[in-house]
Amino acid sequence: PIAYNQQYNTGRPVTKPGDIRYKSAYIDSPTTPRYAFGYGLSYTAFKYSDLKISRTSMGSGETAQVQFTLTNTGKVAGEEVAQLYVRDLVASVARPLKELKDFQKVSLKPGESRTITFTINKDKLAFYNNKLEWAAEPGDFNLLVGSASDDIRLESKLTLQ
Repeated sequence: PIAYNQQYNTGRPVTKPGDIRYKSAYIDSPTTPRYAFGYGLSYTAFKYSDLKISRTSMGSGETAQVQFTLTNTGKVAGEEVAQLYVRDLVASVARPLKELKDFQKVSLKPGESRTITFTINKDKLAFYNNKLEWAAEPGDFNLLVGSASDDIRLESKLTLQ
């Protein structure tokens, strides 16, 4: 007779209760996404240069301008999506390595350059804290400019007081 407390071999690889183990190999393996956030192909090349920040330290009611030059260094016209990421270096809760805060799509002819400006305010540095309040905490932030999340071309720091 079949009893509930008996162990029966079903022919599957796991035959004894001691052999059953939880394993999630996809989390433990060092994999990366096939295409990073913001990835895109183009028939031309772009150069990011001359990063300028209007202030390196700002109060809660102030803004900072992040400005740089984008140049089409290729032989054909093209479009580039310039992206601004922020990394919170000191926070009361665990934060992502970088967060997309702004972007601009720019069309440039061969050899053409354009100055791109992003505006950072307190709200772009805010997040939900451990009390579930939307707040910006004082501290240091990395400002990262690039064409994709894994293709950062320019970097600077900003301090929120």
